Amino acid sequence: MTKSKFYLVAILVLFTSFGLLNAQSSSLFSYEEYINTEGDSLKYRQLISDFAIETKYPLVVFLHGSGERGNDNEAQLKWGVKNFATSEIMSHYPCIVIAPQCPEGMSWGNFYRDSTKTKLLKPEPSKPMKLLIELIDKTIKNLPVDTNRIYITGLSMGGAGTFDAISRHPDLFAAAVPVCGLGDTTKASEISHIPIWIFQGAKDSSVNAVLSQQMVNALTHAGAYPGYTQYPETGHFSWIATYSDKMMMNWLFNQRNK
Repeated sequence: MTKSKFYLVAILVLFTSFGLLNAQSSSLFSYEEYINTEGDSLKYRQLISDFAIETKYPLVVFLHGSGERGNDNEAQLKWGVKNFATSEIMSHYPCIVIAPQCPEGMSWGNFYRDSTKTKLLKPEPSKPMKLLIELIDKTIKNLPVDTNRIYITGLSMGGAGTFDAISRHPDLFAAAVPVCGLGDTTKASEISHIPIWIFQGAKDSSVNAVLSQQMVNALTHAGAYPGYTQYPETGHFSWIATYSDKMMMNWLFNQRNK
């Protein structure tokens, strides 16, 4: 076999292996749908990485970006969330994960711009966010959730949704990891008690790094100690490095409501 053919075979094996691992990770997430008393529904995928009698598990809520909206109950697994389904993470940090899918044309966060073009929360949550909070309540009632260890994270639109959720329900979450998202800086004092680690790409042309920096500054001014990681050569895809970061995972699962 020539050297060029060897390299070609090696690349094909690598991509085939990656595809199989990707499919195996996806299969660990069950297909679920939440329907409330009003008939509104939210599709989601669920991972239960371990189950032991009388054991309570942390709950991770994962919010996808705008490109994964729809109703196939598949696309929301495209980025990030499958990092919680690796054998290493599941063995070290057994948990329950819910990954809802936002319908097309809707958003997790519900913001408006004021006269100074500052993003502020609208009084009412978006419909998907309302359903998500109901789903979290249902999950707490039906599964062995450690209510002192409920975490939320999301990327891009999901990063904004993460800020939206913790701003509306500041006593629900033990920690938050917004990735290239935006938030309402006027709510910083209300969420300053929540451990937050913000991730951002410096060269992000979709969500300007200034928006993450403004949240860091507002939180710090409110007396919080937010983490902030900015990748200097990264654009919008900062979530690839974020969810591969073992330090972030360790930090997240060590957070508890006081």
